[in-house]
Amino acid sequence: MLGSGKSPATSPRDHRKKGAEKTVVDPSRRLALLDNEDIRLMMQGSNMVKIRSQRWQKSRHLQLLEDGLTVWCESTKSSRKAKAQQTFAVTEVECVREGCQSEALRQLSGSVPEKQCFTVVFRGARKSLDLLCSCEDEARRWVRGLRTLKEHVANMSQKEKLDQYPAQFPVCSSKYSLFLWFYSLTLCTWIRGYLRRADQNQDGKMSYDEVKRLLQMINIDLSEQYARCLFKRCDRSGDGRLDHIEIEEFCRELLRRPELDAVFRHYSSNGCVLATAELRDFLGDQGEDASLSHAQSLILTYELNEWAQKNQFMTQNGFTMYMLSKENDVVNPEHTRVYQDMSLPLAHYFISSSHNTYLTKDQVTSASSTEPYIRALHQGCRCVELDCWDGDKGEPVIYHGHTLTSKVPFKEVIETIGQYAFKASPYPLILSLENHCSMEQQAVMAKHLRTILGSKLLTKPLSDQPLKDLPSPEELRGYILVKGKKQIPHLSQLGKNGSFSSSSEDELAGSNKNTPKKDPAKVCAKLSPELSELVVYCRSVPFLGFENASQKPPNEMSSFSESEALKLIKDSGKLFVRHNSRQLSRIYPSGQRLQSSNYDPQEMWNGGCQMVALNFQTPGEQMDLNQGRFLPNSRCGYVLKPRFMCSLKSNFNPENTGGGPGHTPTQLTIRIISAQQLPKINTEKASSIVDPQVWVEIHGVAIDNARNKTQRIDNNGFNPRWDCTLSFQLQVPELALVRFVVEDHDHTTKNDFVGQFTLPFTSLRTGYRHVHLLKADGTSLSPATLFIHVKVTRRGIPIKTVSERMATVEGKA
Repeated sequence: MLGSGKSPATSPRDHRKKGAEKTVVDPSRRLALLDNEDIRLMMQGSNMVKIRSQRWQKSRHLQLLEDGLTVWCESTKSSRKAKAQQTFAVTEVECVREGCQSEALRQLSGSVPEKQCFTVVFRGARKSLDLLCSCEDEARRWVRGLRTLKEHVANMSQKEKLDQYPAQFPVCSSKYSLFLWFYSLTLCTWIRGYLRRADQNQDGKMSYDEVKRLLQMINIDLSEQYARCLFKRCDRSGDGRLDHIEIEEFCRELLRRPELDAVFRHYSSNGCVLATAELRDFLGDQGEDASLSHAQSLILTYELNEWAQKNQFMTQNGFTMYMLSKENDVVNPEHTRVYQDMSLPLAHYFISSSHNTYLTKDQVTSASSTEPYIRALHQGCRCVELDCWDGDKGEPVIYHGHTLTSKVPFKEVIETIGQYAFKASPYPLILSLENHCSMEQQAVMAKHLRTILGSKLLTKPLSDQPLKDLPSPEELRGYILVKGKKQIPHLSQLGKNGSFSSSSEDELAGSNKNTPKKDPAKVCAKLSPELSELVVYCRSVPFLGFENASQKPPNEMSSFSESEALKLIKDSGKLFVRHNSRQLSRIYPSGQRLQSSNYDPQEMWNGGCQMVALNFQTPGEQMDLNQGRFLPNSRCGYVLKPRFMCSLKSNFNPENTGGGPGHTPTQLTIRIISAQQLPKINTEKASSIVDPQVWVEIHGVAIDNARNKTQRIDNNGFNPRWDCTLSFQLQVPELALVRFVVEDHDHTTKNDFVGQFTLPFTSLRTGYRHVHLLKADGTSLSPATLFIHVKVTRRGIPIKTVSERMATVEGKA
């Protein structure tokens, strides 16, 4: 895989030399980018300086390869690990930042020409690439070129990607012609490197040993007898080597999907093609638009055979293309946009929230940085935390107080937030201030907030009318809100220098301590009036009970430690749900979680808590659930709570769901059919093959929590098949998340994690679907997929779509 496999054995210059003997269509022309001067410069290559720090600066030659998708970063290093990082794919790039917009480059600001610098930020855990060009124009053209390529690939249709495959393999293009048939761009990228590496002598043919090497690389363990039999059957020339046509036949047989073929044949009257009416019948059983016009549009989009397309037929290859496309994804495509009502009060939404956002790892010794803010905001996070302390030279800093974590200037964090606040979501961003600063530096904080954020910062209520409910996300669109302590000035509260005496919310709540709550009268801290003025709708107050809930100002909110919140949910669940229908609640991890581990967020969502703050820097099941919860609604960071949780008269109790609001008995049946292209876990051992098994988990109210698994499949990560049916009974489906987890089974130790995907039950589509798996850090594991069939039944009645079922429920509410 590009950027994670071995680098090519030869340099880009050698590639062009070999390719000169062949007549190859220029890939950039096929991509309609040959006339782009920026792309031409990138293909010629540029000498740059790679920067990691003041001391670490190395010369590098960057060049766009002939495939139009891969950038080669030529290095003098020869280690295996270094070679593995010598290329990166445009599809791996999260964004490109101009100037000194990274941690390393900011430290060099003033000593390097800012306009000659840029940063390539990658998805996932791969480190960003900071580069210094020889001139401003060169930097500008590389930035524009990378963005152009990234946008172009993102906008290509499936058919366009397939049409352009041959141009992506200029070295031995004939050898890779099978990809005209292959499904997707990412899958081609995945297998291309393996074919090149398996062909050890680069002669365009493959011996049996090279074929065996390829099979190990792509995580499939064929029996010796079957592998030799298949090789012999494809070796029509009888010379013991497969040429490009024979390789294509071999790979076609390997990549055959009998489970997809069976579905196709079930709906096809002749077993060869699907007529438009037959495709329509299939779509109807899937719970989708079953009109002839929709079926015809799918044929035009995914069918590659011109004769079939002209006669409105879908062949088996076209059907496979469609089944693997985003259009047939397990996630309801309507939920990939903002489809929910965004005009309700803020308290009616779950809000994606981060804890200790500034930390890169643990809470004791790790670095504080602006990078985690950028990553969190890119993930749709809408509430970030800033722990503010006095710094040198009158400038406040952010770090985890009384620990060895490094410090980052408050001003830099606010500049970063101002730049990235609304890149991923237009809806309000909340800054949760943990204020430990002196009066003087609080005033500096307020000044930076106002001057840097400008009109984005909300400094006064949207209306002069008395506040009955919090404003909606739509009304607050594009605004940044400050969450913190605020004082209403009374003469008795005025201290010296015009400051306000204010009680520390954390001290009152006993945060991170197992100590009794303190008397508010004995716990006072001075609050700067400049900072107090910036708190409008998120005024931090200590929680003093559920009494008189309807009379509390809606702009008052409380923070709870995970243990406090759990106790309230278990002891007074119904009252907590009612409280959270009007007031905002923020939940934060225990102070004992020194390694920045996370608690189970589902229990807090069950209680209607909006801001369930997690350590975004720590991957794992809890962050998988968070990513799944905020997957729908265009990942904007705001998800509407179920209607039965949004009233001061709500009778919903998360601890007692034997009936009443939200109780909709539902059966979910999932057949795990097969998986495709699961990655190897033990990459150091060439002969290691995955023994996969699949878990399906339900995360919801306590009575719904369940998990079940398939059997394991020995020695096959390439195309394992289970055909295993798992059933679950749900009582409160609107709160449930469904999590698919693939593990590598091990007899002696804990199973290794392979991939996962989590989504809300309400976004789950019925029928035959592909689940596109994610890595532990939440980034794509493409092309690894699960092939499943989903069925939903309520009270004995099959429901074709979850949306249909939920619409029925809402109609009766």
